[in-house]
Amino acid sequence: MTIEHNSRLVVLDMAGTTVADGGLVERAFERAAGHLGVEPGSADHAAKLQYVRDTMGESKISVFRHLFGTEELARRANSAFEQAYGELVDAGLISEIPGARAAIEQLRAEGRTVVLTTGFARVTQDAILDALGWQGLADLTLCPADAGGRGRPYPDMVLAAFLRTGAVDDVRGIVTAGDTAYDMLSGTRAGAGTVAGVLTGAHERAALTRHGATHVLGSVAELPALLAESA
Repeated sequence: MTIEHNSRLVVLDMAGTTVADGGLVERAFERAAGHLGVEPGSADHAAKLQYVRDTMGESKISVFRHLFGTEELARRANSAFEQAYGELVDAGLISEIPGARAAIEQLRAEGRTVVLTTGFARVTQDAILDALGWQGLADLTLCPADAGGRGRPYPDMVLAAFLRTGAVDDVRGIVTAGDTAYDMLSGTRAGAGTVAGVLTGAHERAALTRHGATHVLGSVAELPALLAESA
């Protein structure tokens, strides 16, 4: 598929796409589940963990609303999850996907606007950015709360990037990249002209393609070369 010529707005996912977290989502979930009394090794624990895996990329509070049923329990779980994930980040257990920072810097040097998005809360997003020394690396960073509270698979964060930056005058000039089916759905629902899947995270090529990927890349490091084809 051809690339939209005026692809000047690039919206990138974080965990699994630009950031390698080595399975910290699952580890943080297990701590949060234990906090709410879910017994490790139980059938309930296994079912909940599988749901977390299946919904990688979705806003975490939405995941917990599904798993625990009430808003109070969901918020308790989400708070415990964010605390656990933050502690794991502070312990130095994340790194950049190889070439991610250089790719972002190259895209911006070419005059493109780059936005980093996440399904985590702002406090966790900032902890990741701080740990990597990435504050200020992108033009804008967004979490679900910055887009009215709805994360992926809704298109809200992509559209918030479109509206806040004013980088392009047509949604077809948006480029999105992510590692999950929900990233692909978010991009396609926003009308992005390029929806790139990357193979460094949660989902394989078939799932990315099935949910709307226009291109599948080995990693985000390949994105500048892909977009150069439209120059």
